[in-house]
Amino acid sequence: MFRKQKSDMFLNTFCYKTKNQIILLLYFGFTISAKLKAQEVKEESFSPYHQIGLSINHVHVFEGRNDEGKREVLSLPAWGLDYKFQLHEKWAVGLHTDFIIEKFKVEKNLASGEDKETVERSYPIAPALMGIYKPNEHWSFLLGFGGEFAKEDNFFLTRAGLEYGCEFANGWEVFGTASYDFKWNAYDSWGIGLGIAKNFGGK
Repeated sequence: MFRKQKSDMFLNTFCYKTKNQIILLLYFGFTISAKLKAQEVKEESFSPYHQIGLSINHVHVFEGRNDEGKREVLSLPAWGLDYKFQLHEKWAVGLHTDFIIEKFKVEKNLASGEDKETVERSYPIAPALMGIYKPNEHWSFLLGFGGEFAKEDNFFLTRAGLEYGCEFANGWEVFGTASYDFKWNAYDSWGIGLGIAKNFGGK
């Protein structure tokens, strides 16, 4: 009789513990499954889209020269025309083009050799093919290559940039931008701007 009671007690304890373990396993299984399903739904909800943006910028050149040939920091008005294809939630490619709407003189401080030549630039246009990483809804980091073209000469450039955007209605977005251009064997410049953009396609 005592042995039977002991056996029943052991069986009840075993069943109780087993039942709790099964419940815990089911709970964790459903939790993980729900998270995976939510992640899949989120990924499936993204659709690639195009974006066109227009910004008003100021481009700053540290090695500018005035009419007397003396050094001065230039602040040049410019327009920015940007195209972007968002192919993934976090990745995009684009063509970003700056149009400086002034003539100016600048010293080629990055040129090789001791003599630093002063050159004139007439309304240069600077397109760059950009790779874009977007870690969250607002911030974007950009890096790319292109050229600065003017009637006097053309320069190869590397561009790095940072953008912050806020969507407000029907695919419209306002954004702030900052960029740095390293023009090989020529000069460098940096710019800031404020713009508006429109998304086309499913997002």
